[in-house]
Amino acid sequence: MGYFEDVQHVVRSIPRGKVSTYGDVARAAGHPGTARQVAWALRDSRLLGVPWQRVLGSGGNILLPGHAGLEQRTLLELEGVRFAGARVDMKRCGHRFPARRRKR
Repeated sequence: MGYFEDVQHVVRSIPRGKVSTYGDVARAAGHPGTARQVAWALRDSRLLGVPWQRVLGSGGNILLPGHAGLEQRTLLELEGVRFAGARVDMKRCGHRFPARRRKR
């Protein structure tokens, strides 16, 4: 599998009503330190049925601007994700991945 497929596979494993961060997804995919690239890997993933909306910034914030950010929040709220102001309640809704070794 390539980088994009690794990321998409990990994001598909995030359960409905839970969220993760770009950094945690990168680590779980075996590519620590590549959080910014996770966004690229998810850019067109909605066409592939990947639940892109479940990935947030490290503080539990939606990082997408404008309409895309509003769409992300709406989709998350429909899944039962709770917000405290502009942030997701990561203690309640954060998803933890099992440890994984780095890819070479």
